[in-house]
Amino acid sequence: MKQTFCFLFLTLVAVSCGTRGNQFKIDGKLLHLNQGEFYIYSPDGSAVDGIDTIKVEGGRFSYEMACQDPATLLLVFPNFSEQPIFAEPGAAVEIKADASHLKQLKVTGTDDNELMNQFREEIENASPPEEVSRAAQFIRDHAGSAVGVYLLRKYFVANERPDYMRALQLAKLLQAAQPKNGQLVRLIQQLQPLSAAAVGNRLPAFSAVDVNGAAVSRSALAAAPVAVVSSWASWSYDSENMQRMLRRMQKRSGGRLKLLSISADAGKYECRLAMKRDSITWPVVCDGQLLDGRLMRSFGLYAVPDNVVLQNGRITQRGLTTEKLEEHLAKLF
Repeated sequence: MKQTFCFLFLTLVAVSCGTRGNQFKIDGKLLHLNQGEFYIYSPDGSAVDGIDTIKVEGGRFSYEMACQDPATLLLVFPNFSEQPIFAEPGAAVEIKADASHLKQLKVTGTDDNELMNQFREEIENASPPEEVSRAAQFIRDHAGSAVGVYLLRKYFVANERPDYMRALQLAKLLQAAQPKNGQLVRLIQQLQPLSAAAVGNRLPAFSAVDVNGAAVSRSALAAAPVAVVSSWASWSYDSENMQRMLRRMQKRSGGRLKLLSISADAGKYECRLAMKRDSITWPVVCDGQLLDGRLMRSFGLYAVPDNVVLQNGRITQRGLTTEKLEEHLAKLF
């Protein structure tokens, strides 16, 4: 009886002094934001289902969530800035920040969050190129941390000017320190084709058959003064808009622009209907594998719309918006 009482007492103390083992809690205080809200989500969707809202009352806020495994969360503030939080089962963290100076945000409570505080301090007055350089060194110095994975994505992958070759090198370094991290395995699988088709490289060799049964290969694109490989789908208005723009630019180029499009449609029927409607006459490949097709992966295309621009067989641009792509092609012609 005495042993049972002691066990229950210790259990109550543990629960009252901290967060339950399958939960993660955030408490925070924001200066200069008495009332409002911001958002929280997990980039891979594993920890938070969709996007949650965090309410600020009297400058304070609190958020608790189920947490079975370590996870990276992103806070999105009213000024659209994002700040990472590293969650751990049974842990609680405290956030202190000035709403007008969110770059100086501090998170205390776990080693990874303290490590992120250290990086924020290092780059507080750094120029953008210095930030990238320091991020690479920080990844090398802390290859076993979740912070390293976050910095890799932020500075070398999900960036306006991604550096896929450097990202692959750093990802392999992280994987050596974190061999059981499945997220890194998947990232490396994505980066390998992206690295091969990175800006500055020659177009990778490939062979495919278009929707009309004609063979398609690298030779015609590599020999053209300018070529664009683009991804699209009949169910994506933005991607169809890009195809219409490419049709206009091809006419304007006087034959100097070669095009290859890869359709993410589930079947060739829908693809052909869209081609006929928009007068698409150049080669279009549709293998019915949606965004997971072999040709899509070989060019490192993972979305619609997306694109790769070549000049004399060498990749010069990637992932331009329709407007930016049109501006770039207009300058070339």
